[in-house]
Amino acid sequence: MTQTFDVIVAGGGAAGMMAAGTAAQNGLRTLLLEKNERPGRKLMITGKGRCNVTNNCPAQTVIDSAPTNGRFLYSAVSRFPPSRVMEFFEALGVPLKTERGGRVFPRSDRAADVVDALARFLRENGVLTVHGTVSGLLLAENAVSGAVLEDGRKFFAPHVIVACGGASYPGTGSTGDGYRLARRAGHTVTPLRPSLVPLVGGDGDCAQMQGLALKNIAVKVFDRVKSKAVYEDFGEMLFTHFGLSGPVILSASSHMREMSPGRYRVLIDLKPALSPERLDARLQRDFEKYQNRNFINSLHDLLPAKMIPVMVSKSGIPPETKCNSIEREQRLAFAALLKEYPVEVRSFRPIEEAIVTSGGVSVREVDPKTMASKLVRGLSFAGEVLDVDAYTGGFNLQIAFSTGRLAANSIEGETI
Repeated sequence: MTQTFDVIVAGGGAAGMMAAGTAAQNGLRTLLLEKNERPGRKLMITGKGRCNVTNNCPAQTVIDSAPTNGRFLYSAVSRFPPSRVMEFFEALGVPLKTERGGRVFPRSDRAADVVDALARFLRENGVLTVHGTVSGLLLAENAVSGAVLEDGRKFFAPHVIVACGGASYPGTGSTGDGYRLARRAGHTVTPLRPSLVPLVGGDGDCAQMQGLALKNIAVKVFDRVKSKAVYEDFGEMLFTHFGLSGPVILSASSHMREMSPGRYRVLIDLKPALSPERLDARLQRDFEKYQNRNFINSLHDLLPAKMIPVMVSKSGIPPETKCNSIEREQRLAFAALLKEYPVEVRSFRPIEEAIVTSGGVSVREVDPKTMASKLVRGLSFAGEVLDVDAYTGGFNLQIAFSTGRLAANSIEGETI
């Protein structure tokens, strides 16, 4: 086996596969080092197994959708925007479709098609892939000269791109290897925290409603420190034994930048299509329809069965109260509860359960025009290992593809 290459890419995820294939396409002898037997394992589980490859939007929207260091991404995303990512996969034989919110998926709804296309991209351009975990970089005189695996094998190259991912979903190989490599090279790694992650909260009510999925609800996140709403969205969510999960909750979590117990409250509008006045009229009709029933037995037209005991308890109206004796003030208060059901947030779930990691290699030490290290010659970074993260909707994979592409295209000043 040839031990010397033009470029070594550490990590076979979205950023690493894009970087390795691009470098080889540019005529560079390229080695991809991947700890899993097959690259792209984390891609297989993204988008619930469908792989949300990007967002069909302008480059500036991607940058605006990255609350952490979005401006750092300007060159990378401008040079390889969503439109070109879509063209890239279409050319590799993966027909795409755009869904709500600009989310782009393969028409087949199979993440495996995306992974297979990237594997074909590597193979057709002559990338050599070696299975093994990178334990260290070969460094001398502020320059990188290669990488070493845990089993002692050494590979040499004047350029190394670190694209080992973050610390989320460690079962897919994202175990923070890139952060260790960066620190040993003298780079700063900013504190890591989960992003796009379920929320721990509630006072036992969430556990009582465990497994209940709600569709077409609206969510608002109120920040007590800032005394304002920091996020609002519409969609689907799920009650769990620990608190809240589901698409709108994962999105909400990325707006909770400084988590502490009690700082954030999630307010759920269970009837967003109804104004307070129309909702009150609906309640009056239901209470008239079931006027001789107990309050707790009158809500099945309005709420899922699992939610009724919780809502009755929170309303303060005794469950055995007859509907025809519910007072106006009680009815209006119950309507307000339906429009803003509160869940107090205590914490994020562990980083291992997050879709992406927030924090990472400090972008102050990386050239945004090339993804090259400002501290070590020949060393570059791409993807989730960087201190950059975005909201859900395909933006994080777009960032991985853009930074991987730029890191490879910037080697020896080449730009395609």
